[in-house]
Amino acid sequence: MNTFFCSDNSRKVGEDIIGSASNHQTYVLVECPTPWVSEAFHSKWVPENLRILVEEVKRARLPIKFLLIANSFSHKSDYTTLLIYQKQEGLSNGYSKREYRLENIQQVAAVVKKYLWGRNPSYEIESTATRDILVCTHGSHDKCCSRYGNPFHFHATTTVADLNLENVRIWKSSHFGGHRFAPTVIDFPEGRYYGNLDEELFKSILTRTGDITCLQKVYRGWGILPNSIQVLERELIFRYGWDWFNYKVAGRMIEPSADKNTIRAELIFEKPDGSQYNYQARLVKDETQTVKLKGSCNAKQELVFAKYTVASLWLTSTNFVTFSA
Repeated sequence: MNTFFCSDNSRKVGEDIIGSASNHQTYVLVECPTPWVSEAFHSKWVPENLRILVEEVKRARLPIKFLLIANSFSHKSDYTTLLIYQKQEGLSNGYSKREYRLENIQQVAAVVKKYLWGRNPSYEIESTATRDILVCTHGSHDKCCSRYGNPFHFHATTTVADLNLENVRIWKSSHFGGHRFAPTVIDFPEGRYYGNLDEELFKSILTRTGDITCLQKVYRGWGILPNSIQVLERELIFRYGWDWFNYKVAGRMIEPSADKNTIRAELIFEKPDGSQYNYQARLVKDETQTVKLKGSCNAKQELVFAKYTVASLWLTSTNFVTFSA
């Protein structure tokens, strides 16, 4: 009997989880009752037209991630929720949300197609400023997501109720990568990824209180930034504290070295008062943090996961906006 758990193994070797947030332009989140099979969109309740659309998008290599979501009421709900999160251009604090309330899951494919063609689909409901937090519980894909994701989903739902946070919805989600960091979470509309979470750390993230360095062990990175410079953003979080989460950000790689051992990166951000800051950094591959391990419970062989560290960081420019009385 295989008793290997990839999440336990990652924690045991002390893997730094930063830089593991996926980078997608669009997320399409489809409410669908569980259980889900290993290939989520082959599950019992997923209609053929939606399965075909997902496969077409995958073949065309479009930067779109389809996920199934569910909550405690999905199996008895008389409507299907469809959420589309679209990455904002330029300086941004994440994704913009469109929410649709459909009569049934058979309508999803047609609505998504219209959206992707730039048309305005019907069934859209007025979008409120909610946080949609996805917890991967996809145990048929990787057993760690069941072992750690399901209990965490239960506790997260309880925590939100206890804190009386009416604008936060907790969803079970199909696989979005990083099972070895279970329980793993995406926090929309920002699109930030977290892993190795427990109740106390989750409470800090929900309320943005407590010691900011708690993110050292649980922050996977921000999905709007390239993986290689997510470590730079974490460095600036520690510098600016929870206020950072109110800033609009854009980041890019200026130049990686030929061997990718060093990367020059730039990160620009804007505070709510309109002032802008431009940081540049030299990121260096950190051999002491680079690990070789199995990326999932079912992996046949170990892979090398390269890690980067911020070797130097400097502020290149500031632009303060002044308002006349």
